[in-house]
Amino acid sequence: MSRSTFLFAAILALALAAPTLTHAQVLAPTPPMGWNSWDAYGLTIDEADFKANTSVLAGIKQYGWEYAVIDEGWYLANPFGQSVEEKKYLWNENGILIPVLNRFPSSADNQGFKPIADWVHAQGLKFGIHIVRGIPRGVVKDNLPIADSSFHAEDAADIGSPCPWDQGNWGVKDNAAGQAYYDSMIKLYAAWGLDFIKVDCISDHPYRPTEIRQVAAAIAKSGRPIVLSLSPGPTSLKVAAEVGKYSQMWRIGDDHWDVWSATHTPEHGEFPFGIKDAFDRLAAWSPYVKPGNWPDMDMLPWGYLGPHPGWEDPRQSRESRNEQQTEFTLWAIARSPLILGANLTRLDGFTRSLITNQTVLFMVQNLTSRHPIDVKTLPFSFEHARVWRGDIQNRGPKIDSAYFAFFNLDDKPVTLKASWQQLGLRGAKHQAMNIWSDTSFKEMKGLSVTLPAHGSTIFQVR
Repeated sequence: MSRSTFLFAAILALALAAPTLTHAQVLAPTPPMGWNSWDAYGLTIDEADFKANTSVLAGIKQYGWEYAVIDEGWYLANPFGQSVEEKKYLWNENGILIPVLNRFPSSADNQGFKPIADWVHAQGLKFGIHIVRGIPRGVVKDNLPIADSSFHAEDAADIGSPCPWDQGNWGVKDNAAGQAYYDSMIKLYAAWGLDFIKVDCISDHPYRPTEIRQVAAAIAKSGRPIVLSLSPGPTSLKVAAEVGKYSQMWRIGDDHWDVWSATHTPEHGEFPFGIKDAFDRLAAWSPYVKPGNWPDMDMLPWGYLGPHPGWEDPRQSRESRNEQQTEFTLWAIARSPLILGANLTRLDGFTRSLITNQTVLFMVQNLTSRHPIDVKTLPFSFEHARVWRGDIQNRGPKIDSAYFAFFNLDDKPVTLKASWQQLGLRGAKHQAMNIWSDTSFKEMKGLSVTLPAHGSTIFQVR
């Protein structure tokens, strides 16, 4: 390990250390970083595949990657089933979904995900799961008792608010029985050792503020610091304060996949959400980014997406290298959560080079401010260009480092130039380094870069 890498790892380790939270501390003080199973495995992830991917994640944890998340379907004995009945949901005697034994053998003897969570923690990582908000319809049909209460499932179920794209659950009423159901759920999952929960069909189509509050209250009662992630998007800017009060991250677009841009229709809404689509959305949400609040542009669909991706057929990501770098650059400078979607067991060298770039990842974890720059104020006034600035200012009025990210949204190359004054810096000369291509700082009178179609880069300036 080089001296610079060692120092980076040491600083990042201190930044990511997670002691027991007090009321004065912030959960998720920096953008969550990790891996989620959906883009590569869809509903089909099992224990062996999860551990194989998590082992790779553990090998890069020194760069800040820490959450290993099992996405939707871990409670389905037959994830390839077409109907709810064919999928064979599994829940316990109190109607709480639990992992199926045929896919997660360590869950035997009512252990749930505790053995897996313990194993993840032993790797120096944190463990997460996905749920669809609500209560299983079969649980309501059987009217099972709700743990630690006098209520039953029928008391908690809101059959007028199902998830429109998932037929497994009814909604949960905004009443004492509904709160008791979520309390019992989170209590069980917290006992397993949960660090992260992604709750779906709750932040948009439809927006369910009552259930967001119920889940957040249940987490608080559990006594365990669990990051709450809301999905899908687009969450409305009108409810930014509300979602920020109860959760640590929330989706601001529909599911993002490996497309540059997509033609959206009334039938499919914003699905799929492309890279180009993300620029204006992240700019609009920029004022709401702060420690403990991370507007989420969704996972990074890179590398091999298979064997059973959540959308379409198994494939190598359709993103070009330029597009992949642009996506990472944008997510990083905007401080969106960085959640990898690739099958990490087939991680290619280029993707690995991006996700282990210590300068970019140090920037992600330490920016004290960031915002898009109005390109109309710059000399090139190029309609397909985007520029973002981020600063690290640790103490006093002096900025320790400034970062300028340049993006070309056009289908042909472009050259972008600007002086330091035009970029908002004082002085005629500064030391600058292109993070993606240079190995040292050079004295410059301004920035000039030629970007390929859909290309980008970041300069660090001091």
